[in-house]
Amino acid sequence: GTNTSTTYTVQKLRTMSKAEGDAHKAKGNGFFKSKDYPQAIEWYSKAIEAWDQDHTYFSNRSASYAGLGEWENAREDGASCIKIKKDFIKGYFRKATAQEALNELKGASDTIIQGLAVEPRNKDLLAMKTRIDGLARREKSELLQQRASACEAAGDLAGAFKALESARAVEAENTTLQAKFEQVKAQYERSEKARRSGLSNFEKKKEAGDDKYKSGMFEEAISLYSQCIDSAPDRGNPTAIKALSNRSACYKQISNFDGTIEDCTSVLEFEPDNVKALVRRAQAFEAVERYKLALQDVKYVISMGINVAGMQNYKLCNQMNGRLARVVEQQKAGNY
Repeated sequence: GTNTSTTYTVQKLRTMSKAEGDAHKAKGNGFFKSKDYPQAIEWYSKAIEAWDQDHTYFSNRSASYAGLGEWENAREDGASCIKIKKDFIKGYFRKATAQEALNELKGASDTIIQGLAVEPRNKDLLAMKTRIDGLARREKSELLQQRASACEAAGDLAGAFKALESARAVEAENTTLQAKFEQVKAQYERSEKARRSGLSNFEKKKEAGDDKYKSGMFEEAISLYSQCIDSAPDRGNPTAIKALSNRSACYKQISNFDGTIEDCTSVLEFEPDNVKALVRRAQAFEAVERYKLALQDVKYVISMGINVAGMQNYKLCNQMNGRLARVVEQQKAGNY
């Protein structure tokens, strides 16, 4: 039959192409050894043209590109290497090395994790992971320190303190950063003390409420916010409105949804476009099964658009919208 001879011809061609590829690779290896990378690349490329299913051709060409500092090409060849042979560890190493050189630290880390999934105890990859993670941490810490400097220059000590606190969490072993943090912390605490002592009595209650809220002590926070709201000079006072907003969040935390609705409604009397209050009230309406009212608030937030509402609120309201619209339809049909 013709089939057998066709198969034989294909096999023969494959063997020939592979043999040709290996011959070109051998020439490339010679140039690679003498660090003539351009010539090595030329011969490895010829090998790949002859037979593009051998991972070692790509691996060697990747190493040659690395020798020339052509990291994008080195990265691509590393990726081709892995595509052809998933369990070829050197491929992951080649790709990650190029990504590190291109300062693509997240990409390098991902590549190493893929390699470690194949061979979890590989010493080279583990050592590289430790180094890359350290670099990524340092980079994040540096960005936070730059933000802190900008805040400090603008006289925003609270912002500088927060940024340095985050940097410290990322890079605990940095003693210079630690010293800077201590210095800014002392300044921040002094200015906070001065600021708080200058507050009127009802403003102090709100701040004390905030402290309790942050510690998860919602009942105590509610009591302090209530004292602030009751002793404010008028209901429309900005601090009183903030206290109302925060008290509504406390009520939500302890599942007092009627309290949440009432406080959010008071906030919205003064600030009809307060997105936080609208979203919180919609969630509370849904919790007490007042679906139509929840849907109204959600639709209003969506109508503001993503830029005004903010990505998170906009997404949340779209999800709620789908869910609530279905329930309202079922209620209309009497199926709920």
